[in-house]
Amino acid sequence: MPKQKITKEMVVEAAFELARAEGAEHITVNSIARKLSCSVQPIYSYCQNMEGLRQEVAVKAKEFVREYTSVLTDPEDLFRSTGRAYLRLAEDEPNIFKIFIMHQRNNISSLYDLYASEADPGVPEAVADKLGISISAAKELHLNMLIYTIGIGTIFSVTSPGISPEEIFSRQEKAYNAFLEQALKEKIHE
Repeated sequence: MPKQKITKEMVVEAAFELARAEGAEHITVNSIARKLSCSVQPIYSYCQNMEGLRQEVAVKAKEFVREYTSVLTDPEDLFRSTGRAYLRLAEDEPNIFKIFIMHQRNNISSLYDLYASEADPGVPEAVADKLGISISAAKELHLNMLIYTIGIGTIFSVTSPGISPEEIFSRQEKAYNAFLEQALKEKIHE
């Protein structure tokens, strides 16, 4: 039986699957070789360093998150359902959530920089139209919910045996209502 040719894509996929099942800290040359049933040599030939491989896994995690959340997002309630989708991800795929949230982001020196690099630029306009608020108030609402969702999602993904989804979603809804009330008050004072 001929030996299986190990490709870079196979190495990245194996690393992603290990990270998904066990966490990014379990991505090692030996664990990837075991998963692929090969020696460490092909792994070393594709990985100049583990940090580069972890970055490729982070890119794969970002793609996974995009696909995952798009399935759970309701076009009629895009803003709120997207936040819920991220929390569902934290519950169902905690290791992917952690990789997605915890990967290094460069050239970020403020929360607004983070918002500009991470948020869909069409969301503030859609939120402003739906809620009848200014685009600047919609951006502020979106940024506040982004910060809150990342925080509570991180808590959700790292607790054991785990906080109930009902409690997490209830807190997210309370935060949304508080931030929305603030945005609507700003509309009155304009």
